[in-house]
Amino acid sequence: MYSNTLTRQYRNPRVLESKVHLSGYEGELRQIAITELGHEEPTILITNQLDTSIVQLITRYAQRMLIENGIADAINFFHLDSLSSMVGLKVDFDLQLTLMAASLYRIMALRIGREYRRSTAKVLFRKLFDVSGQVTLTDSEIIVELARRAHNPLLISAGLIDWPVRVPWLQGRSLRIKFG
Repeated sequence: MYSNTLTRQYRNPRVLESKVHLSGYEGELRQIAITELGHEEPTILITNQLDTSIVQLITRYAQRMLIENGIADAINFFHLDSLSSMVGLKVDFDLQLTLMAASLYRIMALRIGREYRRSTAKVLFRKLFDVSGQVTLTDSEIIVELARRAHNPLLISAGLIDWPVRVPWLQGRSLRIKFG
């Protein structure tokens, strides 16, 4: 596991723990307030895990926040409702398509190289894919000729250029990407 202790600004979070009882809930709960995590306001955790250590709880919380931040980033960038706000899409379908698109960007980032492994979809799009081009249709293929850019060698080294892919829903034509 990656240790971030040399670069973390807040190395020693402060913790206050207490037991709480909520009306309507049978059993005891732990309330944990954590400060100095890099936020102005304290983080409050309420859990029924009475035997789990505070370090384990905070670590699990941080892992969940990374997942939630990834989903939030994907929704902000790919959000279908931003394009079709007049049409009420089911949340499950919307989220599924959003996560699929984000996963495809993650796969693309892994293929392209280490420097993009942790980049957001928005950054990947801006640096690698937001480019003008020309589309040529023939009987057997669709050729997308992209303008030259500084990041094009990364796409070439990832094997994404001049590699025809047959697309069944385009009458079996091959899609080929190349540079002008």
